[in-house]
Amino acid sequence: MYKSPILKWILGVYYGLFLLFLYGPFIVMGILSFQPQNGGPQFPMRGFSIYWYEQLLGIIGTSRAAPLPVGPALVRSLILAFMVMVTSTVLGTITAQAFRHRFKHTGFMFYLVMLGFIVPGVLVGLGVALVSNQLHIDKHWWLTGYIVHVIYTFPFSFLVMLAIFNRFDRSVEEASASLGAGAATTFRKITFPLVFPGILTSLLIAFTLSYDEFPRSIFAGGPQLTLPLTIYGQFGIEIHPNLFAFGVLSTLFSFALLAVFAILIAISVKRRARGRGIQEEIR
Repeated sequence: MYKSPILKWILGVYYGLFLLFLYGPFIVMGILSFQPQNGGPQFPMRGFSIYWYEQLLGIIGTSRAAPLPVGPALVRSLILAFMVMVTSTVLGTITAQAFRHRFKHTGFMFYLVMLGFIVPGVLVGLGVALVSNQLHIDKHWWLTGYIVHVIYTFPFSFLVMLAIFNRFDRSVEEASASLGAGAATTFRKITFPLVFPGILTSLLIAFTLSYDEFPRSIFAGGPQLTLPLTIYGQFGIEIHPNLFAFGVLSTLFSFALLAVFAILIAISVKRRARGRGIQEEIR
């Protein structure tokens, strides 16, 4: 196939511009987070300092900028994200397991599950808020907020696990059953280790989606705000570089999660390869 050097240059430039568009805001935020005490969220910078990181971590006292009220909001978001990722992954695994067998109205049930992320988040959050008002149920981040987050993340977990199960060799489970193992033992000893990478992926996706969810939380989250809503509220008052410092730390936390995820995936792949090697030696 003919490859044009001009086309390669055009695609290279396009890819570079795409990366700049994707990571440019984070780079700008990271640079501005090192403004000195008298600096603001604009260029040119008045120096270089870690003052805003020290203020954010409580190492130094407050000055003209009040500390970000992100402590309780961060805890709420982390707890909520953990609850949502466990629930969505369990539901997604069970539902994908059910879809391995044909049953009546399979297509209808599939699209019914997909409605969770097809319907705009604002409408879902507003709908849950209206229903809670009609039923005289108080809105809280751990109740109505939890429900809308699960509605949103469950379809993603389902799709991940459905793709994993579609690549699954059922003969392994059939062999386990023929040897007298029950359904629970087969799932624990055979199925779960094979789908473990998919479960990790589902956990990571559900956690990330819930952690930074905004449009659904704004209607159904209740008076105790989660982290995205708290940060949005700070933008409405005054923007200080301590907000950028917090953004950098949050991004580094996300990268740490990805690193842990990659390590767990690598361990899982090595164990699977080791198991296959043992099986081949036995044969």
